Amino acid sequence: MSKSDLVLVTGGSGFIATHIIVKLLNQGYRVRATLRTISRQDEVVSMLTKGGARDFSNLEFIHAELTSDENWTEAAKGAKFVINVASPTPATRPDDGDAMVKMAVDGATRVMKAAKSSGTKRVVLTSASGAVIAGHKHHPEIFTEEDWTDLSSNLDPYQRSKTMAEQASWEFSRKEGIELSAVNPVAVMGPVLGKDFSHSNQIIRLMLTGKMPFLLRMNFDFVDARDVADLHLLAMTSPQAAGERFLATSGQNISYKDMAEILRRNFGEAAKRVSAREVPDALVKALAIFKKDMRMPAKFLGQNTACSNAKARNMLGWQPRPVEEAILATAKSMIELGLV
Repeated sequence: MSKSDLVLVTGGSGFIATHIIVKLLNQGYRVRATLRTISRQDEVVSMLTKGGARDFSNLEFIHAELTSDENWTEAAKGAKFVINVASPTPATRPDDGDAMVKMAVDGATRVMKAAKSSGTKRVVLTSASGAVIAGHKHHPEIFTEEDWTDLSSNLDPYQRSKTMAEQASWEFSRKEGIELSAVNPVAVMGPVLGKDFSHSNQIIRLMLTGKMPFLLRMNFDFVDARDVADLHLLAMTSPQAAGERFLATSGQNISYKDMAEILRRNFGEAAKRVSAREVPDALVKALAIFKKDMRMPAKFLGQNTACSNAKARNMLGWQPRPVEEAILATAKSMIELGLV
């Protein structure tokens, strides 16, 4: 395989996408990144520089967005691989949940069509653990790639959108005969490179600024964005990854209180506003009636969320960082960037 192969990365200004682009450029790939706002090119280059990229001669940008057919054929032209990261997130979601689902499904299908028309060898879809673990109140076993979110349950639009977008991509892959792999990250931490960062990272920001005075009594798996990027490249290049989905997780399931204690233990004065007080589940559920930002986490109260990384480790040789390292990298970068 020639490292001069062209890779199209969608949603090029996003948190996961920028870490992927850094890895691609540093390995010698040519990268074409889509942007909804083409004027953000300099900002993205600044983020990539902070992430460790040095040579941008193999990088180009093109305007394209999920809600329009415009430029997608041109964007995918000549791309041997497509990494489809772009998707509405809880930070950018429309108020209308159905609109969010439609945007995600239509956008995923647009990218698959463009990849097919350009003769792309393989598409790697950035899905989410939200397409695996949601809607399962009674699931005592650790989640694996065999599990799917229960679309018949009362889901947050984000989980519904990720699940249906991934299903639409698999359906297109089967019908049109184009290779597809999916990466399903859990809550993503890791070094923040600019103002675009994952909604999971916002937890750390709220803790450090004292804007999370009480902690939810729930556990989640976490993963470092640099490891998520590595897994995307493995899913892109490994022959055995075609037709497979991979949970991206450190394999450690920790609570909000565990996260708070990691911050308090390592950052001293900078973590003085981090609370260690937990809030009863009943109060969270009551607040969720009135506060939209509480509705998604409230649905996971009392649910097992532990995910396995055995498939990615065993099949692809992936080696993620420990969860504490990811959390500390998030906090350190936010402090350095003046975000807290």
